[in-house]
Amino acid sequence: MKGAFNLNKIYGYCRISTVKQNIDRQERNILQEYPNAIIIKEIFTGTKYQGRKELDKILRSVQAGDTIVFDSVSRMSRNADEGFALYKSLYDRGINLVFLKEHHIDTDVYKNELERQRLNVSVQSGDKATDALMNAILEALNNYILALAEKQIQLAFIQSQKEVDDLHQRTREGIETARRNGKQIGQKAGRKLKVKKATPIKEMILKYSRDFNGTNTDAEVKAIINGNPDHKLHIGHNAYYKYKRELREELNDDKS
Repeated sequence: MKGAFNLNKIYGYCRISTVKQNIDRQERNILQEYPNAIIIKEIFTGTKYQGRKELDKILRSVQAGDTIVFDSVSRMSRNADEGFALYKSLYDRGINLVFLKEHHIDTDVYKNELERQRLNVSVQSGDKATDALMNAILEALNNYILALAEKQIQLAFIQSQKEVDDLHQRTREGIETARRNGKQIGQKAGRKLKVKKATPIKEMILKYSRDFNGTNTDAEVKAIINGNPDHKLHIGHNAYYKYKRELREELNDDKS
């Protein structure tokens, strides 16, 4: 039983991107391998790990020797550069990382591979010039081995980001197809007065959100909507994600 006699803490981080997704599968997978894991759950729709409150709490509290378990690399980060930077930062702090669907990039595997392939030799022939040359070659080879190991980790995060980018592209194509077919995007005319503001808000979400036609994160989109004095609109946290969900449902209805 993994972690049964380990005094260090084991955290299981579970994240879903929409309220319609089921987080139980991630929790079940983690507890199956690490029954003593402290499960941390989060609902977050962005791709950056910055701003994920529950993950940030783990990052602040973990100590050397602790373990963070993810169901997959995408639960840690779906942005390749930021994910790899976070991985390296935690590895350098002595934090163990486990990815149930990508065990080949677990920090233990990474560490063991480096130790197995590293050339722990030093040339001392008596000739200073020869020794300097040979040791420089050995150092270069070790750096090459390190780069190869890091490349495997980068590839995992790159693949995760590609899946997100492909999803966004399909969403944008779906929106364009819906518009060409005469599909109403956003609130339809004739609704009650209390939902009239949803139309311009949905249009702004479609325009600026990286999940649709834009490049901005959810926090940035909300700041754009709430910070424009011209339209005097305001969107709260729950309403924002409600409108995003309705937009997706409208697009899915068009595809069915």
